[in-house]
Amino acid sequence: MGGTPLLAMNILACPIKSMDANIFREVIKGGLSKVEEAGALLVGGHSIEDEELKYGLSVTGVVHPDRVLLNSGAKPGDHLILTKPLGTGILSTAIKGNLADSYTEEYITEIMATLNRVPADIVEELRNKGHKVHACTDITGFGLLGHLHEMMIASGVSARLFRDQIPLIEQCIDFINMGIIPEGAYTNRKFYSKWLSSNNKGDDAMEMTLVDPQTSGGLLIAAPPGTCREIINSLKEIDYPLSYADLGEVMRGEAGTVELM
Repeated sequence: MGGTPLLAMNILACPIKSMDANIFREVIKGGLSKVEEAGALLVGGHSIEDEELKYGLSVTGVVHPDRVLLNSGAKPGDHLILTKPLGTGILSTAIKGNLADSYTEEYITEIMATLNRVPADIVEELRNKGHKVHACTDITGFGLLGHLHEMMIASGVSARLFRDQIPLIEQCIDFINMGIIPEGAYTNRKFYSKWLSSNNKGDDAMEMTLVDPQTSGGLLIAAPPGTCREIINSLKEIDYPLSYADLGEVMRGEAGTVELM
């Protein structure tokens, strides 16, 4: 949203009867490393005993009221950029089923552990130079389709996605065709599918990637074509390590609808 994080507090649920305490320490160390990478300070937190391991951060930051980026404001003619590939939910499910190799596990861990700070900084730098960015959100539990729908309905516009330009994690489609799909994807599809039209309704695999719930997904940015070209060029110049793409456009139409071409 254009903010700068300042302070963070740990929130930790520990299954102390079934999990070694060293795991909790490693989780906290990992969180601290990301807090430091983001330029913030860890100032304490809270922990409880629970049957399932849970971890998160409560973060306080600042942003000038005139610089806030919302998930509303996308305009017809804008292009859409996604800064991380889709598929972490599907691949995580495959890992839980011992169906994915160690390379895949390391790769999706890298994706999920990569902050959105680099593309966010690029966006802010371009805005400082006078480039327009109309809307921005991150892709998390509702999948690309859910968060794009929310952006489009908040902006009063519709969107078109180009299936050949959507960045996917390798093996994602293969696992979908094997039926390795998280529960959350089915829930998302049930709720959001009424907003999606496709030129190939039989392509269930691609449609399923759109509703795959992402953990620490990328930024979805709506901006004029010139700004989007500058964002893509900047990511190329720094050899940004993850897949990214200009994958669609904003159009006039029924608010919240998404067309998959």
